Amino acid sequence: MTIDLTQFHDSFFEESFEAITSMEDALLQLTVGTPDPATVNTIFRVAHSIKGGAATFGFNEVASFTHTLETLLDELRGQRMQVTQQISDLLLKSVDVMRDMLRGQQAGKAVDAQSVADLQFDLELCVAQKGPKPAPAALPAAVAAPAAPTAAAPGADAPAGHAGWHIDFRPYLQLLARGNDPLRMFGDLAELGDLKVTADASGLPPLADMDPENCYLRWSLDLHTDAPRDAVGQAFDWAEGDCELLVEARVAASAAGATAAAPAAASTPLVAEGSPAPPVTAPAAEPPAPKAAEASGAAPAARAAEAGAKGAGNDSSSIRVSIEKIDELMNNVGELVITQSMLGQLGSQFQGPQGERLRTGLAQLERSVRELQESVMRVRMVPISFVFSRFPRMVRDLSQRLGKNVELKMTGGETELDKTVLEKIGDPLVHLVRNGIDHGIEMPAVRLAAGKPETGTLHLHAYHRGGNITVEVSEDGAGLRREKILGKAKAKGLVPQDAELTDAQVNDLIFLPGFSTAEQATDVSGRGVGMDVVRRNIEELGGTVEIRSGEGKGSRFIINLPLTLAIVDGQTISVDGESYIVPLTAIVESLQLRAGMIQPIVGRGEVVSFRGEYLPVLRLRETFGRPPAANRAGGGLVMVVEGDGRRVGICVDELLGQQQVVVKTLETNYQRVDGVAGATILGDGSVALILDIAGLTRRLVERVAA
Repeated sequence: MTIDLTQFHDSFFEESFEAITSMEDALLQLTVGTPDPATVNTIFRVAHSIKGGAATFGFNEVASFTHTLETLLDELRGQRMQVTQQISDLLLKSVDVMRDMLRGQQAGKAVDAQSVADLQFDLELCVAQKGPKPAPAALPAAVAAPAAPTAAAPGADAPAGHAGWHIDFRPYLQLLARGNDPLRMFGDLAELGDLKVTADASGLPPLADMDPENCYLRWSLDLHTDAPRDAVGQAFDWAEGDCELLVEARVAASAAGATAAAPAAASTPLVAEGSPAPPVTAPAAEPPAPKAAEASGAAPAARAAEAGAKGAGNDSSSIRVSIEKIDELMNNVGELVITQSMLGQLGSQFQGPQGERLRTGLAQLERSVRELQESVMRVRMVPISFVFSRFPRMVRDLSQRLGKNVELKMTGGETELDKTVLEKIGDPLVHLVRNGIDHGIEMPAVRLAAGKPETGTLHLHAYHRGGNITVEVSEDGAGLRREKILGKAKAKGLVPQDAELTDAQVNDLIFLPGFSTAEQATDVSGRGVGMDVVRRNIEELGGTVEIRSGEGKGSRFIINLPLTLAIVDGQTISVDGESYIVPLTAIVESLQLRAGMIQPIVGRGEVVSFRGEYLPVLRLRETFGRPPAANRAGGGLVMVVEGDGRRVGICVDELLGQQQVVVKTLETNYQRVDGVAGATILGDGSVALILDIAGLTRRLVERVAA
């Protein structure tokens, strides 16, 4: 039966991308010189797993490149090479190439083969030019032979008179195709002691019938070492399921008579579960000793059972579900909320005992629906650490390019927010981090002259505040320079020459399109685009951004965001009999409209006086093509709202109440409409549009300024 491997592609790509991210994190922890062996082993395991998976699914380019990378990592793992800055840079570039190659395979698109080949050549050259192997004294204690072996050195699984191990290694045909390398396994064994290898080529077919991807050889190995069985088994960990392995304890000649049955008793075949391994028959001259064999194999079996139980526990504690399925579930819950609201309105019309019972049941239904809604919302919540994880690499690369010393601190990574918000907050944070390093943190010499530490600090911090999430990006650099910002704004004509602005107003100038204080634009910043994108993207999410800065003391950007975009707390308003929803986060205050409160400005529209300032007025009747009210000057309400960094007043007829509404996007079902963020279905079954306050404010300000 042929298995269609394409059905596993999605799982392979998803797991590979997660593994590459963990590999990149581990690479950023590598120290120049002698790194932590555990970190190197983590990186090596990721590369080996991706190579094996790529070879299994036929992604030969990925497998070839990763094999070269794995060779370099194996040299580092065996301490035959030391980590240098050049090697660290090559490994990080390899992560980028592997990610691009996998994305290309996933999308069915070709990648730049020349850049892949160039980097692969650099990796091979790096291995070829490696320095001499370190002296044995430099090896770690676990590898170096002990000066005075004790009785416990061989481990509990070795018999008395233990002199080493005899290993029968019988690979299956697919061993090489799965990305395993017998020579590397033998190299690991050679580091444990004196190794003698004998190859059995009796299984080789005629040359015309030979498949170069199949493994036809078998090996017999004699290892003289005091290392325990576990250390021997680790050399074959990656071949689990692709070979048959038999490990026997060797007995010293002086103890051979006393322990004649020890080799047979200690032999334990290590065969992966589910693999079609042929049975192994013990030699006739050495009858099996079941009790001894059971004792010698008890520890590995227990460890395997424990690992299996642990793996099963992990599998049952989480499950991969596509975001489309969660969105569909959220939509169904939204429909249920609407239906429950309709039933609630209908139930209020019934009287008597039956009506009371109906209303009691509807109240119970409302509680259950609310709990279900909150549960589904929790499913959509994702830790912000998924966004934070991209910044260690970015900070490292930027600081090296700019010649600055920057330390990145990240706290609150466990703070959760809606996946939709998470996906859209990434770009604003990227711009803030890049600007913080380029414009904020000074060069080392400048910092030392100012009495600061040579290394600047960039801090990403996330936390919940009320019903929102707050993300702060702060650095201890030069801070915003008021006079330079104000002078640049006046020179560009962005503010009048005689303008008197507060510190907060001056700081807000950096968000204007095209504004930059950089003397020269670079590939990092200086074109006056990034900060404009930051504000627009954050306000499209229904959030706000605030700046706190002191010259010479650094800057802090405080971003407030809603936890989710799927459900909005809104104020229902009425305009000419039609219902609209205004997000509560955008509302500042509502005022009863009185005669003379709104004043016209010739050719510029109307303004309303609000707490000592004049705000432009937007009449929703005109905006949505409804007939004007009978009395324009009196009656109705003015709702002061804030959007796009400005406050405006919008005229409405009536406030109907507050409620949570499920957002239905118009772009999916119809098309984008200016001034409308989406729609929802009210309890009576009618459709209400959700106003895009930032978009309406932007349109009004542009019209007034024209």
